[in-house]
Amino acid sequence: MTQPLYEADIDLGPLRTRTLAIVGYGNHGRSHALNLRDQGVKGVLVALREGSPSKAKAEADGFEVVAIEEAARRADALSLLAADEAHGQIWDDHVAGHRKPGQALILCHGFSVEYGLIDPPDDCDTVLAAAKGPGGAVRSSFEKGGGLVGFWAVHKDASGEAGALARAYLAGIGCGRAGIFESSFREEALADILGEQAVLVGGMCALARTGFETLVEAGISPRMAYIDTVHELKYIADLIHERGIAGMYEAISDTAEFGSHEVEGPISHAVRPVFQSIVRDVTSGDFAKRWVADYDRGRAGLKAARAKAAGHALEAAGRELRGLLGKGRT
Repeated sequence: MTQPLYEADIDLGPLRTRTLAIVGYGNHGRSHALNLRDQGVKGVLVALREGSPSKAKAEADGFEVVAIEEAARRADALSLLAADEAHGQIWDDHVAGHRKPGQALILCHGFSVEYGLIDPPDDCDTVLAAAKGPGGAVRSSFEKGGGLVGFWAVHKDASGEAGALARAYLAGIGCGRAGIFESSFREEALADILGEQAVLVGGMCALARTGFETLVEAGISPRMAYIDTVHELKYIADLIHERGIAGMYEAISDTAEFGSHEVEGPISHAVRPVFQSIVRDVTSGDFAKRWVADYDRGRAGLKAARAKAAGHALEAAGRELRGLLGKGRT
């Protein structure tokens, strides 16, 4: 493992000498644009599609907003921060036929290059600059004087300076305060998707819902079931974030720890085949194909799954509890 780089190790010059366009102004785009400006990077443009509802917000934040085609003609580097699944369409329809020769491309996830949504030309420095966390956290941690851990990689190095650009970009959004490591597009794409599907989101939600259902079936009130399977997740996550898993175990009750060690093995045995199937699904490109196809259908599958999740009894219990908590404060 290489040692991390920090702000003092990185020259922001590769950014300060370029016109940079941020494509997209959602959680990632807004956070990146504001942090870069606060770090002294001048001339940041925000590039949006016609009719984007984000235009007013970007202008209110003081950025020049241009069409993506204009950004492709003007900018020395594009940071493509729209949703991953839209990258192929944006590149083909708005960038490829308009881009300035030698223009660099910066991506915050490995997805669209690793799974073939974009195939940049040979004159295009193509780099990964991934801040590991939600887009909003890129800004909130920066405002508190910190930053998120960052990973960089080079897919194409036409100029010989692609790595320096990736590192400068990560330092510009605050990752140099936490630590910056080298990676690859493939590693970041697989780790990001597996982590989200199997552990951080999909796995955690499945465990919470199944635990809630099991407790309610055993005669526990939905309110109590919700507290013990969902509400308290934050406290455990905070402990793990601060101390690691072993440190978390030291901070909880011996009863909780003893039982947890007993069930960790059976749970791991049960879920490992699922995790392995996710790795095969992702590395083969099948997941990316399904997700891009669903995007092309207007996210029909995602919308159906979202509606089903929102209708779960756990959500009603959570709404009721959140509505009651804190009402005793004066």
